Amino acid sequence: MPGLILVIEDEPGIVDFVQRGLSAQGFEVISAADGETGLQRALHDDVDLVVLDMMLPGRDGRSVLAELRRRRPELPVIALTALADVEHRVAGLDAGAADYIGKPFSLAELAARIRAQLRVAAQMPQTSLSAGGVEIDLLTREVRHDGRPVRLSTTEFELLVHLVRNRGRVLSREQILRAVWGYDYDPGTNVVDVYVGYLRRKLGLGASGEGAGGPQPRAAIVTIRSVGYRFDAGD
Repeated sequence: MPGLILVIEDEPGIVDFVQRGLSAQGFEVISAADGETGLQRALHDDVDLVVLDMMLPGRDGRSVLAELRRRRPELPVIALTALADVEHRVAGLDAGAADYIGKPFSLAELAARIRAQLRVAAQMPQTSLSAGGVEIDLLTREVRHDGRPVRLSTTEFELLVHLVRNRGRVLSREQILRAVWGYDYDPGTNVVDVYVGYLRRKLGLGASGEGAGGPQPRAAIVTIRSVGYRFDAGD
């Protein structure tokens, strides 16, 4: 069950304690020291759960939590604070936290709560996808890139979903045709290339991580010569 855990916490000692303890239990842990940086990592990195300090400098935990509930409602968040009285616990849960733990806390308890939330998340049907600033609502079929709404045709939407679900993997044109169009590979067709071009233009995505003019947008649909394509989230 180990996954990628984002710790948004401004106290270095706590971050080090949590990173060491969770890493020893097989989790991959990344961190952010302020609310705004943490929010961006939660939105754009492929994290499975967030441990969020509610008392952060700059953008506070409640503001971060509200934005995550709006843009990544499926992402479980465990709120963390020194204010562990009932009133603050209720406020955190009402704001959308999946669970709440007060400081000081034991690493064993935090790890157990993380595992419990990951089990719940694994049993829930996926209703959205998010990678590299691209957000896809599978229920409403709405797409956003860096918060900007993008109108896609039915085929463009299905192609994007297939690429994002397989992000980081090289997909051959034959695999893409079968998954999106439902027919076998025709060496004479360039329909995949045409629709990848449509997606790149509409989403403003690059074709690689770097270009002659400098860095491309963080997400990219990379062309793998003589093979097919790979969606890179730029993580």
